[in-house]
Amino acid sequence: MSPQQPWLHDLQIAVNGPGTALSTWAGRMSGDGTGWMIDDRRVLRTLEVTLDGVATVPVAASSAGATSRFWAAARHLGDPGPDPTVDVHQIAQVGDHQLEVEITVSSRGQDPVNMQLEVTLGADGSDLSGVKVGRFSSDVPEISIDGGVQWSDERHRTQVHPAPAPGAVEQPEADQVKLAWPIELASAESVSIRLRFEATRTSRSAHDADAGAAACDWDDLSLTGDDAWNDLVRTNLSDLKHLLQRDPEAPEDIYAAAGTPWYLTLFGRDSAWVARMMLPHSMGLARGTLRTLARRQATTTDPETAAEPGKILHEVRRQTFSQNNLRLPAVYYGSVDATPLWIVLLHESWKAGLALGEVKEMLPNLRAALQWQAAAVESSPDGFLRYVDETGHGLSNQGWKDSGDSMRRADGSIAPAPIALVEAQAYAVQAAYGAAELLDALGESGGKSWRDWAQALAQRVREKFWVEREGDRYLAMGLDGEGHPIDGVGSNMGHALGTGMLTPDEESVVVERLTRPDMLRRFGIGTLSAQNPAYNPTGYHSGSVWVHDTAIILRGMAQSGYLAEADEVFDALVRLSARSQHRFPELIAGEPVGDEPVPYPAACRPQAWSAASAAVLLQHAERRAARASGDK
Repeated sequence: MSPQQPWLHDLQIAVNGPGTALSTWAGRMSGDGTGWMIDDRRVLRTLEVTLDGVATVPVAASSAGATSRFWAAARHLGDPGPDPTVDVHQIAQVGDHQLEVEITVSSRGQDPVNMQLEVTLGADGSDLSGVKVGRFSSDVPEISIDGGVQWSDERHRTQVHPAPAPGAVEQPEADQVKLAWPIELASAESVSIRLRFEATRTSRSAHDADAGAAACDWDDLSLTGDDAWNDLVRTNLSDLKHLLQRDPEAPEDIYAAAGTPWYLTLFGRDSAWVARMMLPHSMGLARGTLRTLARRQATTTDPETAAEPGKILHEVRRQTFSQNNLRLPAVYYGSVDATPLWIVLLHESWKAGLALGEVKEMLPNLRAALQWQAAAVESSPDGFLRYVDETGHGLSNQGWKDSGDSMRRADGSIAPAPIALVEAQAYAVQAAYGAAELLDALGESGGKSWRDWAQALAQRVREKFWVEREGDRYLAMGLDGEGHPIDGVGSNMGHALGTGMLTPDEESVVVERLTRPDMLRRFGIGTLSAQNPAYNPTGYHSGSVWVHDTAIILRGMAQSGYLAEADEVFDALVRLSARSQHRFPELIAGEPVGDEPVPYPAACRPQAWSAASAAVLLQHAERRAARASGDK
């Protein structure tokens, strides 16, 4: 069997900045998708705890933010009988370039218990792109035990600091080491072993970001509600806090890395949306995101990186990212929507209180982004914002639904490129309107021309994107390379709500279509209609439910005044939270099993815009409470 992408749905995941620890429910790391990763590289492959050579039996586990906790039983030790009397508690805490693991063994039995606690460690140097497809490095570092346990790969030196010192150190393989401690426990006694792993960068990469959690400005959020509601908000916003990273070029600026483990870096689209969602609670995140992306705004044309003057990047990696037929340079601009989303974030930040002087500092970036947007529309054959990969090894789809099979016609077939996405047009319209207001406020020229530009683009969408099919009317997901509507019913149309592109009557049609049972499911809005022949409930963008997609649509419904429909969507996400330990995943399957959500097995958890969706829910809950109070 060829290597396959590891599944994550049953793993415990802790994250902080550029580091993440993935463990089984038992607290073990044993290759595959588990391990400690730092800077897109797995440096620790194996961490296995045994007592007298016997693995413990997992009982419970949970993760939030930078911490994973595990409870296991040593059923082969202690008093005879059905009740375990020797427990093993394990805590994994991800720090800034550090991982701390505490192992506590407790006895509740009547008689003393003697045992040997053993921890087996395995070195690694696999790049994330290999781990993601189940292909691991064959050049595994050798472990040195002279003067302390340590090993080195191409970019890091990893050292292990145990406390207390082990009673014995063995090296069964060149890339493995076994640490052992003799333990004797009396009744009601416990003992703890601590391991601190430290990864030091030994060479530079294209993006050496550090953790930004210390700069989080929403820790003092005041909540009112029951425990389940408070857990929803606090768990997800804690996850988001620990996804924060500092711009290596300006450490005072923070942004949200997209998600762990596969996307633990700067993504233009994701980071901009997260900052928009969090604006009611964090101006610092918006400011840092705007500046971080502006510093990397393209100034030249380069087909290999998809760069064009004024364009905001898609993603930054530590090095070239290779996966199957995909090969992306370290700095890659293959996104059709990151640029208008940056403009929208700048406008919304100003409306939320960003000083006009700070906006003015980014005026050159604003003008460059607007010029890219205008040039892209002008160069297309029909006046729409389009994309196409010119390299053959970049992203074939360059909107948020970026998998190669996401753009489906009503007959289930895949639409040919270059594609004009409906949401990209909506973002561009919203960006132009917002930029016009900014230019006016700054005393700059051009406001009227950008309003005219936005109105003209909206009118072209009105003429080309509406589908009339079998008595139904809805917005196409986009136009294909031949200018035909991509007439599969998808969630894309929901992103146009509240952008200013649609009339009130058009928004009403969109809301009605998205709240039918083939789109609005038990736990959110599906990416593709269940009536489409290509519908797959576990397809990445062809039937699954994405938390952020659902939250964006909820946000648009509320902004457009469709509060009852927004309530339905709100309730779906609250149901999902209650059944996912209040930690929103990247996405789930489009159908439940019974009343329970079905995981998308490879989904990131946490994912920044899924975690930030809690802020969207919080804002809607406040609106809901205000309405209820007004009704009384």
